[in-house]
Amino acid sequence: MKRICAVYRSPRTEGMYLYVDHQEDLSKVPEALLLRFGKPVRAMTLVLTAERKLSRADVGKVMQEIADNGFYLQLPPQPERLNPMVGTERDG
Repeated sequence: MKRICAVYRSPRTEGMYLYVDHQEDLSKVPEALLLRFGKPVRAMTLVLTAERKLSRADVGKVMQEIADNGFYLQLPPQPERLNPMVGTERDG
C-alpha cells in the first residue's frame, strides 16, 4: 500500500511536523492542535510505502496514524539530558 501525504512544519516549534493525506489535507486535524501548532507551512509532499525509510519516524506508524486519525504529529527530538555524574569522581 502507498499513501501520498503532505508534510507541514510548525512555525512555532522547530522540528515539529504534521503528516496528512494529500487529498484530505488538514481537514481532519483538530482545531486545538492547529492552534498550538501555528499556521502550518507546507514543507514537502511524500509518497509513503512500507519500504520507505523516514529519518525520525516509523513509516508504518505514520501510515497507520494517518489512516486512523487523518494525521500524524512528529514531535521534535528530546534534548539530551546531561548526566551530572559523568566526568566527576564519586567519593567512595
